[in-house]
Parts: sequence; C-alpha cells; structure tokens
Amino acid sequence: MRIHKVHTLHIDRLARSTKPFNARGAKVNRCRYCQVNVDYCICSHQPQVTSNAAFLLIMFDTEVLKPSNTGKLIADVVQETYAYLWSRTEPNQQMLDLLDDPQWQPFVVFPGDYVQPPQQVVSKVEMIAGKRPLFVMLDGSWREACKIFRRSPYLNRFPVLSIKAEQLSKYIMRKASKDYQLATAEVAAVVLDLFGEPETAKHMELWFDVFKEHYLYSKQPRKLADRNVALNKMFDYQRSLKPE
Repeated sequence: MRIHKVHTLHIDRLARSTKPFNARGAKVNRCRYCQVNVDYCICSHQPQVTSNAAFLLIMFDTEVLKPSNTGKLIADVVQETYAYLWSRTEPNQQMLDLLDDPQWQPFVVFPGDYVQPPQQVVSKVEMIAGKRPLFVMLDGSWREACKIFRRSPYLNRFPVLSIKAEQLSKYIMRKASKDYQLATAEVAAVVLDLFGEPETAKHMELWFDVFKEHYLYSKQPRKLADRNVALNKMFDYQRSLKPE
C-alpha cells in the first residue's frame, strides 16, 4: 500500500486535535488509512495506476477527519495528489507555491452556475503545450466547498472546470443537500474522463464502489461473497486491460 498526502494530513490533523473527533461510527475499530473497519480493510487492493494528471485537495478543517471522506480515494488512484487544510486568513505557502509552479495548468473544479466573473468557466480540459493539469478540488460539504470557493481569492485567476453530472450520485454514506451532487471521488472520475484518461477514470469509479461497499458492509456485515461484488468488478476490469 502507498502512503500518500491525505494519509499524512489526516495523521497531522489528529495530532493537533484537543479532543476526540466523534463522527457517526466513532466506536468502530477503523484502519488508520482507508478508514474502513479493520475487518474489511481495502488497503491491500489499492489500485496501481499511471496518470499524467495531478490533483490538489483543499480540504475543510474537519473533512479530513471524516471516515466517509472520499478525497483520499483520489490520492489512492492518482499518485500525484496534494492535500492541504483550508485557511481563510493563512493559506498554506507550499500550496500557493504549487499553484504558481509553471509546470502546472490549474483548473478549479466547481459548478459553473455559482461562478461570477472574472473567472472563466470551461467545460473541456484544453491544455497548454508543455504543461500538466492540476485539478483543484474543494473537499468538504457543499456549504463548506462554497465557502472555500468564495473566500479564497488566490483561486480567482484560474479557469473553473464545471461538471454537470447527468446521473444521480451513488454516494449514500452521507446525504448531500441536493440529490445531484456528487462525492469528491465521483467528480474526480468525471474530470479524468474529460482529460482523456478513461482507464484512470474507470479505476476511480470502481475504487469508489469498493470503498462504499466495504464501508457500508462494515456497519451491516454480510457474507464475504456478497460484500466483494464491487471488488470483483474492479479485478475483472484490471484483467481486461492486460494483453492476452
């Protein structure tokens, strides 16, 4: 299993906590990395994927502590994923330097209906020669993501990649305020497909299903064969990519 930036951010945030974070299911004995019940841990199945994309997760303070957070799934799949806690008054300097790094072409992923000029709303990932995409994800509840978007002026200079999902979210671990809102990992799958990496996008979608399946079944245990439906689908897809 590969330890990534979201794992280390979670550990650092826990170390700074002055009291326990008692989310729903706080008494569950969870794996410290995948945040699933240790008896249902999925870490050994973390996908091995090569991608030319990179992601920057700007996470609301408590979001990284939530076991149901799906931002970590992006870092599981896309190796070059960065994660920082959001601060309105003191944005992380390393994060700002990353956004200024000339190798990257940042896109802020956010619904275009909520964007006011002067930011440019785009629906396609059109790249500048010699650059790689850095997809900036605002990770939190819908209300928290809106707050990050409105109160982070350093993001105003980047184009906003607007995702209009045509299907309802499959994310049922947490109820969204609007039925059409997608989980962070679901949005990442759409973004990767727009970028022209359908195989990476499919891995993200399947890995999201594996996490959801094991997370939910750890609360309502079922037989091993039943709870491995999503995992077997991912294995089948991985086998289909190998040359005969």
